[in-house]
Amino acid sequence: MPENRRPQRSTGKPAAKKSTSGRKPAAGKDGGRGAPKPGHQGRGGRSDDRRRTPDKRYDKPARTKEQAEYDGPDLPEGITSAELDRSVSAQLKGLPEKLAARVARHLAAAGLFIDQDPELAYRHALAARARAPRIAVVREAAGEAAYASGHYAEALSDLRAAKRMNGATAYLPIMADCHRALGQPDQAVKLAKSPSVAGFPPAAKAEMTIVEAGARRDMGQVDAALRILEQAPLNSKSREPWVVRLRYAYADALAEAGRTDDALAWFHRTQAIDADEITDAAERAAELESNAS
Repeated sequence: MPENRRPQRSTGKPAAKKSTSGRKPAAGKDGGRGAPKPGHQGRGGRSDDRRRTPDKRYDKPARTKEQAEYDGPDLPEGITSAELDRSVSAQLKGLPEKLAARVARHLAAAGLFIDQDPELAYRHALAARARAPRIAVVREAAGEAAYASGHYAEALSDLRAAKRMNGATAYLPIMADCHRALGQPDQAVKLAKSPSVAGFPPAAKAEMTIVEAGARRDMGQVDAALRILEQAPLNSKSREPWVVRLRYAYADALAEAGRTDDALAWFHRTQAIDADEITDAAERAAELESNAS
């Protein structure tokens, strides 16, 4: 909070009366003609000391946290609203033109940096949220950036707000994983049982399965985690990332359960379709083989 300080009071003596004899004033002790003594007030009663002392009233106050969030980071050159999906831009049309343009640029910057610098992406998302907190897509972006940068409580809050605004359930897996990160696995399991999960597309349903199994493991229920994963399409012929992640989660749970041979087999099956190396399945398999020898 900025301090409000009164200016320092002048310590000079009252100004001497002007000589009426026509003589020039005597030189000061330092030999200078008419040199004012320390603390002597000049014309108009203004102290020399006062001129040398900064007036605290004109110091620029520090920015508050809310002001800093509103300002946000500098926007990269070339960032415009053209980078956004049309559905996102459509939600911003209810804002004044200049405000919508600024929010759109911060959202675009958040999307640009979310993989390479999640914290910077989060600060851009906060700047957008500070300007348009009642727009669902803005709260979704803030929640996603908060999750990517490890601000799990904030992510949960923003995604809940977005869900209240538009009823969307696509972010339920992220919300469940936030509960896990916050030490609330029971809440993650509760979200995984939401009726809307049954209608999720395969990738989203797989993510929720992985989170639910992880929550069961957090609670020490490894066998329950295995049963949940065994009901998922582990043998899918697809090589999509969600299949890779499902197989890896199953292999990891098998390893925790002490079923080393089964775990090794599933790490190899994961490695076989993990062309982009999004997991460390190869390293895990090598480690198990090394321990077995």
